[in-house]
Amino acid sequence: MGRIVIVAYKPKEGKAEQLKELTKTHVPRLKKEGLVTDREPVAMETADGTIVEVFEWLSDEAIEQAHKNLAVIQMWGEYAEVCDYVPLNTLNEAKMQFAGFSPLN
Repeated sequence: MGRIVIVAYKPKEGKAEQLKELTKTHVPRLKKEGLVTDREPVAMETADGTIVEVFEWLSDEAIEQAHKNLAVIQMWGEYAEVCDYVPLNTLNEAKMQFAGFSPLN
C-alpha cells in the first residue's frame, strides 16, 4: 500500500531557483528507482518561498529502501546543498483553516 507524504523545503539563501529545478526532478528520479507510485506529485510554494511537495511512496518498505539506495542518497545530498527541511506546522499557511499555496506544477 502506498504512503502519501508532504514535505517542506526551505531554500537556503540564493538557492530558490536551484531548489525549484531540483524539485522538478525529485519524483521522476525516485520513480526511476522503483520507489514511488504513478500518482502525479503536487509541488507548491509558500509566500516566503518554501516549497511544499506531496507525493506517494510505493510502500513503507520503499521508504526503507530509499535510505540504502545510492542514487537517492546522492539526490538527498543535492537537496542538502540548496535547502533545509522544515516542519509543516512552521509554515504561516499551515496556520490557516484552508492553507493556500502557489502552484509550481
